[in-house]
Amino acid sequence: MTFTNGLLHMTNWVGNVILPTLAGLFFAWAIWRFAQSESQIGFQLYGGLLCLMTSGLLRAMETFASQRPWNDPDVYWIALVTLVDWVGNVLMPIYAAVQVVAGALRMGLVTRIHHAEGWLKHFAAAGLCLLLSGVLRLAEFFVVNGTGGVT
Repeated sequence: MTFTNGLLHMTNWVGNVILPTLAGLFFAWAIWRFAQSESQIGFQLYGGLLCLMTSGLLRAMETFASQRPWNDPDVYWIALVTLVDWVGNVLMPIYAAVQVVAGALRMGLVTRIHHAEGWLKHFAAAGLCLLLSGVLRLAEFFVVNGTGGVT
């Protein structure tokens, strides 16, 4: 076993076993303090959420980087492209839907159309999110289908 392989196994063990266990302990500590009628349980809740977020981020990086073998020179490039693809094709449309809902909730019965209105900013943000997602999809289409080069 090499040092790199051992480091990988230790990282997987910490991210998949130890951090979720610590998160459970932090949440149990927060519940215990809440039952004791103590008002400040933020440290325990933040500790549990931080443990879960670190574990989740480690799993996400593992997924992005494990699409190629370890000795492929393009492993970092493919991980970065996958991250951009995931943000552009998954997060941006979801955020656009959230902005549409926020804009619809902010609109009243009688609204003015003015560039500084809050509901209009939500709809503009939703449009920009979908525009970014569409431009990334178009660029992805051209990269996949454009194998002939520039002529």
